[in-house]
Amino acid sequence: MKIMDTATRLVLCLTTAVLLTSCTGTGDSPAPTLTGEPAAPTSPVQPPSTASPTPAGVAGPAAEPGQATGSAAARIVTDGLAAPWSAVLVDGVALVSERDSSRILEIAANGTQRVAATIEGVTGTGEGGLLGLAVDGERRLYVYSTADDGNRIQRFPITGAPGSLELGEAETLLSGIPSASIHNGGRLAFGPDGMLYATTGDAGQRNVAQDRSSLGGKILRMETDGGVPDDNPFAGSLVYSYGHRNPQGLTWDDAGTLYAAEFGQNTWDELNVITPGSNYGWPIVEGIAESEAFTDPVQQWTPETASPSGITHVNGTIFIANLRGRVLRAVPVEDPSMSAELYAGEYGRIRDVIPGPQNTLWILTSNTDGRGRPGADDDRLISIPPDLP
Repeated sequence: MKIMDTATRLVLCLTTAVLLTSCTGTGDSPAPTLTGEPAAPTSPVQPPSTASPTPAGVAGPAAEPGQATGSAAARIVTDGLAAPWSAVLVDGVALVSERDSSRILEIAANGTQRVAATIEGVTGTGEGGLLGLAVDGERRLYVYSTADDGNRIQRFPITGAPGSLELGEAETLLSGIPSASIHNGGRLAFGPDGMLYATTGDAGQRNVAQDRSSLGGKILRMETDGGVPDDNPFAGSLVYSYGHRNPQGLTWDDAGTLYAAEFGQNTWDELNVITPGSNYGWPIVEGIAESEAFTDPVQQWTPETASPSGITHVNGTIFIANLRGRVLRAVPVEDPSMSAELYAGEYGRIRDVIPGPQNTLWILTSNTDGRGRPGADDDRLISIPPDLP
């Protein structure tokens, strides 16, 4: 069964018998809140109906060399990574950012690691540091990182061939994005329109999310040189949407619809459909508000079962990497209020998911980021086959 068929299966199954199963977490306790803030009161609004059974075939025999435990066909591409955050493919090999080391690693198909670059001036602590990566069609790498004056977006030419990739001189496209030890956002992605999109967090300053003059708590949209597109919703502004707390996932479906995954406080994490100029409510509301003033998420989860980070779309399914939930969640585009869980609890915290070579999915674990329970081989880049369990 290919990933395309999996999407169809999810749509069909999740609308019938699986409605008998409710969304559950993975028992990751004790699990601190992302901010250390006191628990927010429980919202009276219930989440959309979510069905998240563990699909048959997830559990499996002990791993053989090169296989990931619990899923016979999944393959460990490489291990021993230190707090990896983002991955992109360049000429068939992976470039992976490490949050705390400031290194960008080149990962060969056989799992061999080498340092392609160490990004200068990265000074972040906690959730800050070297974060998101994106690559354009002109072989340039875009990098989101924390510096002394805030978060920034830089662009680097990629030189060399696989096995000897390097980065040229940095060009800073945007700086001064609010930063802190928490809520830095950090995801970069190119849209089907060729524009660069970036997620930014509120950096623990809640009110900046509603302030359109601030770059914090936003999804930004820019030209490849950092310029403001003429058709952005607010004239002269990079702000594409606002009212965000800490979004860390961006992807588009085949119709060009933009989706974003966002960390809530203590009540609801969110999957949002992003439309230009819309207000997603934070800090006034969290999760579904049913208010004309704000755009509601299409799906929400309690943070202990989710904490969504990187997301990607493949053939009708949105795949969401979850940290505290320790699960890869699959959401069918045909009904984004539904979801199913894959690999629940098998790999620990999952930070990112991207389309891999030959119709695979690649996931990055995040067990060495200070909030996980690292095993001897953590962290890992894992290849999931086209035949999802």
